[in-house]
Amino acid sequence: MPTPQNKQRKNTPSTQRFVPIAEIKDDAVILKDGTIRGVILVSSINFALKSEDEQNAIIQAYTQFLNSFEFPVQVVIQSRKLDIDEYLQRLEKVEKEQMNELLKMQTREYRQFVNELIELADIMSKRFYVIVPYAPVTKKSSKKFFDRVQELFAPSRIIQLKKSQFEKYHTELAKRVDFLISGLNAMGLKAVGLDTQSLIELYYNTYNPETYDHQELVQVDRIQVEH
Repeated sequence: MPTPQNKQRKNTPSTQRFVPIAEIKDDAVILKDGTIRGVILVSSINFALKSEDEQNAIIQAYTQFLNSFEFPVQVVIQSRKLDIDEYLQRLEKVEKEQMNELLKMQTREYRQFVNELIELADIMSKRFYVIVPYAPVTKKSSKKFFDRVQELFAPSRIIQLKKSQFEKYHTELAKRVDFLISGLNAMGLKAVGLDTQSLIELYYNTYNPETYDHQELVQVDRIQVEH
């Protein structure tokens, strides 16, 4: 006999119903509305340290870049608390293996300094992403607003549609991603498209910021799916 707690839990709608993502595969994010997304990780440059001529050249290149494509893109800046646990562990290992007592002491003091600095100040790292969409023109565009809302909560029909069209959509998306990466590289920025594992980690961290640092995700190639 189900307990009141279990009954309440069963009646409580899952938060996954409100997440627009239906699936992540083949280096693409599939949304419940039938569209797909690619994500590009982009490096940054210190614009303030550039000379006036270099700044003008960067602005001109950026303007030309924006005028070179006709589809919309989204730029996302994500701030994360800097994680240096692995770095501190390497320092501790170096300290233990150090034979020179003076160097050993200096390594220990440096490790303690870095550890205290991180505890006293919330040092944040910033990552820059470009979200690349591909939204094919289909009959869905003529559907009413409430019909599209209902589709968000019934993704199985949408996923079946994607299986017959996904390869075509994915090819078009890959062209857009490659085009943007080429344009960003021409501006002196390093850009790389995120693969499936990186996309899963990115969105998991976005929706679960408190648990991400304490829970290691399983690699995609290690997941066994029953057929």
